Amino acid sequence: MEVDKILDILEKTYPDAKCELNYKTPFELLVATILSAQCTDVRVNKVTEKLFAKFNKPEDFADLKEEKLGEMIKSCGLYRSKSEKIINSSKIILNKYSGQVPDTLEELVSLPGVGRKTANVILSNAFNVPAMAVDTHVFRVSNRIGIVNGKDPKDTEFKLMNKIPKQRWSKAHHLFIFHGRRVCKARNPQCSICPINSYCNYYKKYGEEN
Repeated sequence: MEVDKILDILEKTYPDAKCELNYKTPFELLVATILSAQCTDVRVNKVTEKLFAKFNKPEDFADLKEEKLGEMIKSCGLYRSKSEKIINSSKIILNKYSGQVPDTLEELVSLPGVGRKTANVILSNAFNVPAMAVDTHVFRVSNRIGIVNGKDPKDTEFKLMNKIPKQRWSKAHHLFIFHGRRVCKARNPQCSICPINSYCNYYKKYGEEN
């Protein structure tokens, strides 16, 4: 499969592809990414606009009660779990990392609420480290097209890293997300208007029906 050609087409189609979470610091991105679990970026941005105006540093959150934070992030869903993870991560960042978000995958995934996807999002966007973050969109689009055949997000991450040049990992992540949200949707993918349908395994099998 011509992976570079597919990425070239997607780059022309989505020249503004980037992280759609609003943040100013690595810590704000950490909080926003934890909040984004099973929640849209649009909703998270509405919540963090008010939240970060009052609280935007680890020490701010470390001193918060879970109930108070939970009320402020309630509309993001799973707010009890998310408030607990954000507060506990803030305490660890303060006590173990001198208030600075760590910049390695191993250290990031040791924080509550931070899995490989979240860690890779932070590495890529906050620290400019080449990384392949695999969320539901990246998993669906890359496997549906046939770039990889991954059994789960972690397997897909490693296979994409083998298929895609390292310097394109971070951009590819955003391109797959943009394409997944706008065209290659989970239900009723819009294959007829897809700019890469001629390269897509799904289109070759089902495309004329969409």
